[in-house]
Amino acid sequence: MSELLYLHGVPSATGVIKANPEDFVVIEDLGYPYDGEGEQVLVRIRKIGCNTRFVAEAIAKFLGVHQRDMSYAGMKDRHAVTEQTLCFRVPGNAMPNLTGFQLEGVEILQVIRHKRKLRTGALAGNAFRLVVRQISDRAEVEARLQHIQQSGVPNYFGEQRFGRGGNNLTQAKLWAEDKFRPRDRSMKGILLSAARSQLFNQVTSARLQRDGVLDQVQAGDALQLAGRGSWFVAQAEELAELQQRVNDHELRITAPLAGRGELGPQGDALAFEQANLAPAADLLALLERERVDAARRAMLVVPKDLRWNWWDDVTLEMQFWLPAGSFATSVVRELLSNGAAAPISEE
Repeated sequence: MSELLYLHGVPSATGVIKANPEDFVVIEDLGYPYDGEGEQVLVRIRKIGCNTRFVAEAIAKFLGVHQRDMSYAGMKDRHAVTEQTLCFRVPGNAMPNLTGFQLEGVEILQVIRHKRKLRTGALAGNAFRLVVRQISDRAEVEARLQHIQQSGVPNYFGEQRFGRGGNNLTQAKLWAEDKFRPRDRSMKGILLSAARSQLFNQVTSARLQRDGVLDQVQAGDALQLAGRGSWFVAQAEELAELQQRVNDHELRITAPLAGRGELGPQGDALAFEQANLAPAADLLALLERERVDAARRAMLVVPKDLRWNWWDDVTLEMQFWLPAGSFATSVVRELLSNGAAAPISEE
């Protein structure tokens, strides 16, 4: 991550995030109501000191449900206070009784039935509450918060996507060179995700280096409606209108999530992406070989409802909401010079 450019310049202020788990709160937002009926049982939990899969497996065992019949939208960090929904297939009409379930650090908030299985990535986003302590320069952090509130941050994948010490990316590269083979389907998915995340970060940083911004539309760019996965290509005769929609945060300029199929942009925009992906031909070949479909991702993310409160000159509380797939660490990275050091999982 250190080689990736900053939108607002390299920060000089330092601070401590996650001095204790209560300083980092994540509340998952699925973005839709529960059905109240169906063979899936959704269990809303609040947890601290344990990871998502560990809790899901414990509840599955308590319910007598096989692990293949459990799911969740995303992983949440162990060293934080997190709220999320887990899903278990329990046919029938009777509501499972979880009053006897006990696991240190876990509180059952709600149990309700739902018609459809909860799938990975099937959430609107996450709400965050962070407390940053021992801030070295209040004035700089205050100014950067205002810039972030107005202009957002690069939508980089965070360090946690690449594993401890970047090991996921290292293994992906070895796999691409036929020097390593993942042991199971889950590990394959993790390594492929690390590979395409790295490529996305590289293209986004290169665009920032070229233009100095991530919201200047050019003909041929692939644009997305904010919060949507589909995209369309910017035409020269529409640039003025499209630029205004980007300025209004209605549209986002995208970079590639590489894989099978066309990248998406046209003309000079396509040539730019191809040139910046070319050095990673081995990873591109791996994604193609493993039949990963190409997609697009917004290069810029503007935290929604960003607000903050200074407890004193060195302690800051901040709250914001990010769409699914965006990382709180990418927000903190633009704020503090040591802000991306904490291992936070918030997908």
